[in-house]
Amino acid sequence: MRHFDLCVIGSGSGNSIVDDQFSDQQVALVDKGERFGGTCLNAGCIPTKMYVYPADLAADADDAARVGITFGEVRADWPGIRDRIFGRIDPISEGGEAWRRSNPNVTLYREAAQFTGPKQLLIGDETITADRFVLAAGSRPRIPWLPGMDDERVLERVHTSDDIMRLDALPASLVIIGGGFVAAEFAHIFTSFGTDVTLLQRSDALLKREDADIAQAFTEQLAQRVNVRLKQTVVGLEYTDRNTVIVESVDPDGIHYDFEAERVLLAVGRVPNSDLLNLPATGVTVHDDGLVVVDDHQQTVVKGIFALGDLSTPSQLKHVANHEARVVQHNLLHPRRMIAADHRFIPCAVFSDPQVASVGLTEAQAVKARRRFVTARQDYASVAYGWAMEDQGHFVKLIAEVRTKKLLGAHILGPQASTLIQPLIQAMSFGLDVPSMARGQYWIHPALTEVVENALLALEL
Repeated sequence: MRHFDLCVIGSGSGNSIVDDQFSDQQVALVDKGERFGGTCLNAGCIPTKMYVYPADLAADADDAARVGITFGEVRADWPGIRDRIFGRIDPISEGGEAWRRSNPNVTLYREAAQFTGPKQLLIGDETITADRFVLAAGSRPRIPWLPGMDDERVLERVHTSDDIMRLDALPASLVIIGGGFVAAEFAHIFTSFGTDVTLLQRSDALLKREDADIAQAFTEQLAQRVNVRLKQTVVGLEYTDRNTVIVESVDPDGIHYDFEAERVLLAVGRVPNSDLLNLPATGVTVHDDGLVVVDDHQQTVVKGIFALGDLSTPSQLKHVANHEARVVQHNLLHPRRMIAADHRFIPCAVFSDPQVASVGLTEAQAVKARRRFVTARQDYASVAYGWAMEDQGHFVKLIAEVRTKKLLGAHILGPQASTLIQPLIQAMSFGLDVPSMARGQYWIHPALTEVVENALLALEL
């Protein structure tokens, strides 16, 4: 039975832990995924944003008429876009795997693994042990079983975010089941490229985790481009002789609807891969939702076993996984001087149209926490760059605590929201109060950042 100093399960953010500082240790790196490098690189944030950029350009053509510009017919070269994206990503994945295999102190296993005892792991037909483990096996798309999915012809047309970006051809029609960030981003991508998109959501709004004002405005604005159907529960799928799938749903009044499309995208969340590792055999515990239980140091209840990323963090964001990987790396190297992960102000962004970005508390969360706060809402259209854009309906919403005059939350809906929110993240992270941020620095005129400045000034503190 081979023994290692360290075993890392997962080749995403976990892979970044093992650098030259571990050159004197024998390391096992385990990942059974089809492609090396984790979800973000191969089927998540990077390829989706590489699709979003041309989708943004296509959508801009529709908006240009507001400022007096007319383009010709917009056509998307799906195979060309797809091949540009994966022609770059796949070699990175392959190169990363080849480089790892060349590391003299790293043994790469590309097979499924399960714990069979305390710090004992079965990989394929080989059992190994290690002094320390890092669980970074990520998550996978949630695939609910629906009536009709036992028909292979249906399954051939049902996709998740793992495979829909690699389709051979752009579908003429697509039904998306779900209303979170994955559904929102793919709705933008496909409708911008000319696909007839229908989005079915169980609740009364999209992006329900966002502030209610943001969620409502986003839902209304996406519905101008996509057939958004709310309060719909999908009850079955059926293949037709037209090589399409009928998605049947029912509303709260019991009325049934049929939506027909060439392809179906399941975008109903992700599940941690903890259930694939037989964690009870090694003593690691999980929450009811499958997330591995960790302390502030990212260590599980078993000393010497750490976990990070989608396996243990509900936010399921790459920048969070990267942060946690840096924490775990430090704690592996300095077990007597461990540091804690900082999960205070985790930002997120949805790269749809409109774009959404947020950090901190929503207004509902601030109320629930019984914080005394004020809010301010500033429209893009209220500043000079917004005039240049002839902007309609986009805004910044800020929530600040009265006593400390510090931001509790920031929420932006509109172009470049993911960039505009960064100074607000910085202010919250370093304890800068609203008056100091608003008047303690220059704000470039007439940049779009003035909408952030004016939102800060509008907070009645």
